[in-house]
Amino acid sequence: MGYLYLYTGNGGGKTTNALGLALRCVGHRQKVVIIQFLKWWRNTGEYKIRRKLAPYYEIYLFGRKGWHGLSNLGEEDKKQARKALKFAEKIVKEKKPHLLVLDEINLAVYCGLIDVKEVLNFLDKIPKKTDVVLTGRYAPRELIERAEFVNEVVDVKHPEHTVTRKGIQY
Repeated sequence: MGYLYLYTGNGGGKTTNALGLALRCVGHRQKVVIIQFLKWWRNTGEYKIRRKLAPYYEIYLFGRKGWHGLSNLGEEDKKQARKALKFAEKIVKEKKPHLLVLDEINLAVYCGLIDVKEVLNFLDKIPKKTDVVLTGRYAPRELIERAEFVNEVVDVKHPEHTVTRKGIQY
């Protein structure tokens, strides 16, 4: 595997950091595949742009429709997370991307949807030319230790009321 980048922490911008790397790769005509765990909503900028950035950019969503909260995750969520990891294995073999982004995989591990050992085993199979990005809060120690680059996004300040703006937060 190339390098392993990990973005975690309680602040916003982990996915945005990964998307910045993806954009740079696409600019150099390098293949990028983004696999989003726990996400289903197709009205995000990173999903809507997929056709314009093809064939260098692909994005796939694996999540149950709606926001259910971390305490309300169940068998369907486990099924989706496992399906996403299996799909990642297939994509790496078939498409051999320069960059593979596993968005919210840290959170999927934290919530018990997939086991950290499964993720580590998968990372062992990544080709040398592929860099990998793992995002999501609550990254497990094992993934932090495995990564060459680890960034913690800290929430220093934010508005009292949650602000979501098209093109910025989604």
